[in-house]
Amino acid sequence: EFLRLLVDREVDVVAVGEAVAAELQAREPMFAVALHVIGGVEHMLVIRDPYRNWGLPKGHAEEGETPGETALREVQEETGLTDLELGPELTTIDWFFRARGRRIHKYTTFFLMHSTSGEPVPEEGEGISACVWVRLDLAHERISYDNAAEVVKVAQRVVLGVAGERGETATDSGEAAD
Repeated sequence: EFLRLLVDREVDVVAVGEAVAAELQAREPMFAVALHVIGGVEHMLVIRDPYRNWGLPKGHAEEGETPGETALREVQEETGLTDLELGPELTTIDWFFRARGRRIHKYTTFFLMHSTSGEPVPEEGEGISACVWVRLDLAHERISYDNAAEVVKVAQRVVLGVAGERGETATDSGEAAD
């Protein structure tokens, strides 16, 4: 029910030509926006990466893997969550950065997913030092990267519109209690 409602909602997606998109899916990272309901309130999983910044689980596709499979596997590897239900592709972003004096244009696809048990454990071998559930309506404030914070805002519009119809309300705490 949760994911069916989300699939039916419209989401802005950056358009990429079909040939380019197929090539990018094979080598570009996939990110996940993992959600979990705590006390009737939607929460989003955020991780502290190797740079000690707060962000979203991510990774690159392995040979033969679909983008959705990549997103699920990476969340499992980085957080230990195994009860994940893959939802729709949320959005694709692009950005530029410099590496070794070269300007790089990168695309990243984000997927929505849901966790029913919600007991994440950071995988230090993956460079993850913490993973916490943060109230979805406040999650953009926790994210260190501007472009990822914008994706969180897309998730907020999609999910909280659905949550609002269910009559859920938020508590004062921005972070889930242990």
